[in-house]
Amino acid sequence: MPNLPDHPVTRRWPARNPAVLQLYSLPTPNGVKIGVALEELGLPYEAHLVNFGTDDQFTPEFLALNPNNKIPAILDPDGPGGQPIALFESGAILLYLADKTGKLMPRDPVARWHTIQWLMWQMGGVGPMFGQLGYFHSFAGKEIEDKRPHERYRAEVERLLKVLDGQLAGRDWVMGDDFTIADIAIAPWVRTLLTHYQAEGLVGWQSLRHVPAWFDRFMARPAVQRGVNVPPRP
Repeated sequence: MPNLPDHPVTRRWPARNPAVLQLYSLPTPNGVKIGVALEELGLPYEAHLVNFGTDDQFTPEFLALNPNNKIPAILDPDGPGGQPIALFESGAILLYLADKTGKLMPRDPVARWHTIQWLMWQMGGVGPMFGQLGYFHSFAGKEIEDKRPHERYRAEVERLLKVLDGQLAGRDWVMGDDFTIADIAIAPWVRTLLTHYQAEGLVGWQSLRHVPAWFDRFMARPAVQRGVNVPPRP
């Protein structure tokens, strides 16, 4: 890839300090993951707002970074071997940041793969299912007379929360004593389910024994409190 100052995305979002990691994002659940991770890791970075309200994600400059026109995406001038790297997809970025720093990921090989397992669980299940429930419960989908789609996603979100509840029994964090990228991947979607979708009453939240306390622990972390608003919304 071209050096960071030469990348098309920097024409629309100029870097103040081209030597640090550049984040292009919006504080949606997937965007929050990377803001929280960067704050937890203490990596120097610059955050650039990709404003969906003005269709920034469809501009040629952003598509040169992520042809899938989704946030988050990053440019790191100090990638593997000291070479710049561009990445999109929040799960891939979390794995990259954990590998880059040696943090937020267990060193034990078995525990590492179990952490990746729960990251994939979030990417393949929690994100898509929670997002669909949000659409059918809170947005345009609620106008659809056929309620079967709504019930399908509601039931699946309830099931996924029960799976998470079982994993957290006797644990402070998804992987036990250690806070990892698995927690960072999952918790922003739980936050959106409760605050943005206001679906708490639909999915058996009050019957969960372990998820609410885990979520409270997550939200109490100072780095999380900073990261959930990176970059600030317009």
